[in-house]
Amino acid sequence: MDIRNEEGASGGRYAVDVEGHEAEMTYSRASPKLVIIDHTAVPDALRGKGVGQALALHAVEAARAGGWKIIPLCPFFKAQAQRHPEWQDVVN
Repeated sequence: MDIRNEEGASGGRYAVDVEGHEAEMTYSRASPKLVIIDHTAVPDALRGKGVGQALALHAVEAARAGGWKIIPLCPFFKAQAQRHPEWQDVVN
């Protein structure tokens, strides 16, 4: 999947187009070393295809590469983080 990052002054989103539908995971920056994942939206047509999981993994990989931590406010991301103990190095 070709996940793109759209960054603004205080946050941004990871977004991907799959089969003509767009899915996204939004975040805000609490500090230069802390992001808050606050929302994940995956259209019904893409559910069960691993799109949300791919967005979550992308966020984790971005945090590792950028040297920051993630606060998981989004219920989906929080559930994924609980299923993936190997993400605990970046998830607060």
